[in-house]
Amino acid sequence: MKKILVITYYWPPSGGAGVQRTLKFVKYFPQFDVRPYVITVDPKKASYPVVDETLLNDVSKGLDIYYTDSFEPLNILGGIVGKNKVPYGGFANKNKETFFQTSLRWIRGNFFIPDARVGWVKYAFEKAVEIIRRENIDTVYVSSPPHSTQLIGLKLKEKFPNIRWIADMRDPWTDIYYYKDLLHTSIAKNIDAKCEKKVLNGADAIIVVSDAIKRTFANKIENKSSDKIHVIPNGYDENDFIHQVEKDKEATYITYVGTMADTYKPEIFFNALKSCIEEYPEKKIKFRFVGATPWTIKEKAKELGIEDHCEWIGHVDHDEAIQYMRKSDYLLLIIPDAPGAEGILTGKLFEYLGAGKAIIGIGPKNGDAAKIIDRCEAGKMFERNDGASMMQWMKELINAGVSKSFGNEKVKEYERRQLTKTLTQVLNK
Repeated sequence: MKKILVITYYWPPSGGAGVQRTLKFVKYFPQFDVRPYVITVDPKKASYPVVDETLLNDVSKGLDIYYTDSFEPLNILGGIVGKNKVPYGGFANKNKETFFQTSLRWIRGNFFIPDARVGWVKYAFEKAVEIIRRENIDTVYVSSPPHSTQLIGLKLKEKFPNIRWIADMRDPWTDIYYYKDLLHTSIAKNIDAKCEKKVLNGADAIIVVSDAIKRTFANKIENKSSDKIHVIPNGYDENDFIHQVEKDKEATYITYVGTMADTYKPEIFFNALKSCIEEYPEKKIKFRFVGATPWTIKEKAKELGIEDHCEWIGHVDHDEAIQYMRKSDYLLLIIPDAPGAEGILTGKLFEYLGAGKAIIGIGPKNGDAAKIIDRCEAGKMFERNDGASMMQWMKELINAGVSKSFGNEKVKEYERRQLTKTLTQVLNK
């Protein structure tokens, strides 16, 4: 059985989309003759945006997990100003921001490079050296973001030149859509770009979730080659969908699951929703938002006079989020309106596929998310300037009372076991 050292900051009880990918890979590695050893941060020391204890159910008994210390400035800031005021990835909590919060973003962007979890690198590196020597491990898989985690791989490659370092980078680095919100100085940008280039050129293989991210990173590799970059998208775990769930029958539900920031710009959906509500009052149409709801979204619903047709659920654990998807009639997907939007593939897209409900999408029609939706016959994606087409299609769906599942056989290609099999093929090269 091949041994592999997995280094990941986000691990249960951390919640959110970031933890799912590595957790599921580790869960299914043994089925492909791979034995993982996991290094992660001590949950008591970590600065997680959200916590989800239910994800611990996916951690296999007997798995070798090593928890380390960490220096976490976000925890210090959170203790002083309150956790909800500390800026985090995506900046969904940036609305109505004060000057003080802007200052916190500037501090984060210029004093903690590549990110505010860089204080974990020292501790994880020391533990990794110990395990590599003791277990005679020759392959290291490093998951990011936070991209500071990849600096551990960089240090390990310097110490053990013959080790194979696989960098799994779920998001772009200096090209992430909210990068400008970090308010970097030119000096900080230069340091960050150098870190990114060292990682991209130093890793033996790079895993990304979309073709667009592959192209972005390939342009930063010294020979401009994409040969060592492999696309393995996010996915869904079939086991998360095995239990029978009764659909909500008292109304027609359109559900959004996750966070949302200013860059998401969902206005065309709300206008279409209002029109559908007015045209089909007998359908009792409701919009359900599952996650931390921005005040701007509630204001928009109030402005359009449809607040009585909206439910604001708040953050729930992963299992409950999936149940909300499955109880719904249709699922709303929004790609942020930002540079590089064509390559954004959110984890929720794949769980929407697993839920088998029609996806109402807002985002680039030529983007990677739209291509997957079309390929799987799972719904439609609409540009933000095409509200009329979205409205017409939503009315067709609601008027027909569509009960059949959406999605074809190609959906199964995004199941976590299949994706883990693909990853093991990269590991064994």
